[in-house]
Parts: sequence; C-alpha cells; structure tokens
Amino acid sequence: LVGAAALAMRSRSTPVHSLRRCSALQLRHASGKLSVASLNQSVVKAEYAVRGELVMRAGQIRAQLAEKPSSFPFDKLVECNIGNPQALKQQPISFNRQVLSLLANPAMLDWPEVVGRLPPDVVARTKEYLAAIPQGIGAYSESQGFGIVRQQVADFITARDGVPADAKNIFLTDGASKGVQTLLKAVLRSADDGVLVPIPQYPLYSASLVLDGAQMIGYYLSEANGWEMPIEELEASLSSASARGVDVKALVVINPGNPTGNSLPVRNMQAIVAFCAKHNLVLMADEVYQENVYVDALPFHSFKKVLCEMSPRPDVQLVSYHSTSKGFLGECGLRGGYYELYGFDADVQAQLLKLASISLCSNTVGQLMTGLMVQPPKPGDASHATYVAERDGIINSLIRRSTKLVAALNQLEGVHCNNAEGAMYVFPQLTLPPKAVAAARDAGKPADAFYALALLEDTGIVVVPGSGFGQRDGTHHFRTTFLPPESDMDAVIDRMTRFHKQFLAKYA
Repeated sequence: LVGAAALAMRSRSTPVHSLRRCSALQLRHASGKLSVASLNQSVVKAEYAVRGELVMRAGQIRAQLAEKPSSFPFDKLVECNIGNPQALKQQPISFNRQVLSLLANPAMLDWPEVVGRLPPDVVARTKEYLAAIPQGIGAYSESQGFGIVRQQVADFITARDGVPADAKNIFLTDGASKGVQTLLKAVLRSADDGVLVPIPQYPLYSASLVLDGAQMIGYYLSEANGWEMPIEELEASLSSASARGVDVKALVVINPGNPTGNSLPVRNMQAIVAFCAKHNLVLMADEVYQENVYVDALPFHSFKKVLCEMSPRPDVQLVSYHSTSKGFLGECGLRGGYYELYGFDADVQAQLLKLASISLCSNTVGQLMTGLMVQPPKPGDASHATYVAERDGIINSLIRRSTKLVAALNQLEGVHCNNAEGAMYVFPQLTLPPKAVAAARDAGKPADAFYALALLEDTGIVVVPGSGFGQRDGTHHFRTTFLPPESDMDAVIDRMTRFHKQFLAKYA
C-alpha cells in the first residue's frame, strides 16, 4: 500500500513509461526468486549435447541400477558419449602422476622410502619445477601461466613445426575450452558479429556463440570426401552471412576432427589458410587431438607449420589450441591446456592478458600437466622406456578398437561409417525406417536422438545424436567414442548389433 501511494504521488510528474518500468521492477523484486524467465536468455538458449538429455537419462539409469540391479537388461552403463578416457579405465602416464604427486607434497622429497622407489628423472623434474615456482602449486601463478611451462610449450612447438615459437605468445588455460571462450569473448562485439563453424561441430562453439550473443555461421564438411572442408562451402557460407549483414570475424577448424574423426590433408589446410588471408579472418585451430592420428598417409600437421611453409607466407592471425585432456594422456579432470597466438599485435595481446587476469590464473596442476605433456622423458632418461611403452600401448589399442568398431558398424543395415583417421570418435550415418522417423516426430524428438535414447534404454550404451552437432537436413548420425576397454569392445559391439537389428525390425 505504501508503495502504491508513493507511485500515485509521483504519477503527476513521472512519464508513463517510467511508471511502467518502475511497476515491473517492483513486481519482479516482490516475487523474490529468480526464475528461468528472468535469467539471461542466452544461458537458457545455450545447448551442449555432449552433456544433454541422454546423459541426464543415463544418470537416472545409473541410480536405478544401484538401487535395483535387475531393473534393466544390462548391469552397467558404457559411456561412449564423451572423450573421457580415464572414466573408461585408461590408465594415466606414470611419469606425469609421479611428478605431480611430489609437487603436491614436496615434503616427500625428504622421505628416503619414497624417493628411493622413484626414477631419478621424476625427482629431477620435480625439483626443476619447484626451483622455478618456489611458492608451490597452492599459490596463484602469473595470469598467463608459469613461465617455465610456457617456455616448455614454446620449445615443443618449435621442435614440432621447425618454426620458432616464443613463450610470450603462449597462454596456459583450464583446458582448451577456456582458451576458445576467451578468444571469442575478445573478438565478438555485437549480435551482428559471427564465426564460421564446421557442421558437424563440437558444441562448445555453438554454445559459446549463443552465450556471447553472436552468430554461428555453419559450413558443411564433406562426408563423402572423408569430412574434408570444401572451400566452396566456406565461400558460400561467408557470402550468405555477409549478405545478411553479419560481420564474420573468424573461422574455426577442428583438426583432427570432432565429432568426425578425420585428419585434414595438407592441400586442404593450405586452401583454408589462403581463404582466411583473402577474407581477413582469424583462424582458430582446435588441434587438441594432434596425438590421436592413426593413418600414416595423413599425419598431423599444425596450421602454424602449414602457414609458415607457404610461399609467399599469408598474412593470417592464427590461434592454435592444445589440451591435456586428449591424446594418450586423457587427463580431462586436471583441466590443462594452452593457446598460442601468431600474427597478433602486442596491444591486442595485452587485452587478452587482461581477460586472463580477471580470472587470476588457470589452475596450477593443469599448467604443470601441460608442461609434462609437452616435455616428456627423453631417450636416456630413466622413465623413457616406461613412458614409450605406455604411450604406444594406448595409441595402438585405440587403433585396434577404432578399426574393429568401424568394421562392425559398416556391417549393420543402413549404417555407413568413415574410417577413424584421428581423434577418439566415429560419426556413422543412419538410414532410419520411415516409421521410426514418424515415431520420433510424434515423440517430439529428432530421429537420431530417438534412436540414441532407445539404444541407451536397451543396452546401457551412451552415445550422442548427430543432431547435437549439426548435420545436413534429412541425414541422421550419432557420435560414439571407441574408448571402452579393449576387453569390452566385443561385448559393446554385440549389444549395438543386437539393438540395431531389433530397432529396424520394430519399425519395418
């Protein structure tokens, strides 16, 4: 009543639109609590299929299995929805964890019973890090990351590419994802800005663009040509966006590909660099799967190496990303990664450093894991033989698992799957019966999501529908990892095969 009286007294001198705004504010504050309607709608609209509806349902099933193991026709879930190797029993690299253990508790360096059981290069690396960061891992680092690790990253890039890298251009991040989000935050200015993103794509990009209030400009990869990037697709997408008034700022390339599992040939990469130079686009090279390449004819080449070997060298601004989560490390939970800037002005880099400073620093354990990733034991070091055996064991097993899975998928009726040339995934295309598509429509779901949910309920296998990554209209896919333990792959394939046959029979 008091508020109403006050409003009435002010109404003679206050414009009507101000009164309405005031009334709306009072009503909102009176309700007290946030609601979905009052949240930032960019948050509400953002979607992240890798952790979407299927994963939520999988969590419910997990709880039901724990309470009543006989409630489903399987005894455990097989989480093929996300590249999370250690969740599927991949073991960490011994050298890395031994060094981290000592860094977490440096007092153990004075325990002979501990030091005596560790390889000497583990102790030496720990002491090297502690000498450079005497405050230890519990204190903030520089906002750009530990200097010693940034130099190790620069040395790694120099050795990999044969092109000098400078530690001042390296930013250590909480996984590659945080680096991607930082760059987008800096580059995008308004709702009229956009970024070219592959379709299918990793939904980090689409979700981040929604959160930033900018536009995702999709371009289709060529499934028929091993998921290469047709330059004519890029030109068409850019031309269409420009005609709508969109200012396209950057091009995202994921190589090796996620969810597609492809590895780009050098000629395609050169054409991509030339396209970015022609249209003055920042090239954002997501290269987190660079250690996951399985075809000798398509080895990994970084975009920096390709760019720097072109003559004349194109004038392109390049941001390259790498992560400890993938490769053969699979240290997803430690959130380590970096990005390197190439061709950026110092004043632009200063603004990126300011953005990093707002979060103080990335986590220090992830930073050090990044250092261990890029500077592993060398030949002659005490841990080298063990490191090589563990690395090669993981990579060779991934090759065997991917080969077996692709062969099995291609034997299923109505399924076509390209070979896994890299990364941790395959992205098979499904030809679904019209009755299944109609049933999905009646259920209010994309057809591939309908299929994936049925697969989950029947087998416990969690995959991600292709509609969560984007795909050509009229096509249906799903993404699956090939990360289940090698000893489990035959059982996983048997479950998939049995389900698929029954699904087709049901909707024939």
